[in-house]
Amino acid sequence: MALTVVLQGDYAGAKPLYERAIEIGEKTLGPNHPNLAIRLNNLAGLLEAQGLYTQAKPLYERAIEIDEKALGPDHPDLATALNNLAELLRAQVGC
Repeated sequence: MALTVVLQGDYAGAKPLYERAIEIGEKTLGPNHPNLAIRLNNLAGLLEAQGLYTQAKPLYERAIEIDEKALGPDHPDLATALNNLAELLRAQVGC
């Protein structure tokens, strides 16, 4: 649902859906589950798309921390999360 809202350009409508998904994930999956990292990445991507880099960065960092602990240092999902943070940092400096 949140992705559909984003694709329609309704970032303000998507944000509470992503936040709710994170809240549900924290309660049902726990704070260190890889699916929670995906949800954090999704919200961070939404914020990044709006230029809200300082809000997105800690979400990417938390997703990386979860993936490292839950999946290990060589997992493809961790590589994706690292790449997402790198793209955010690059965007911040205008490259």
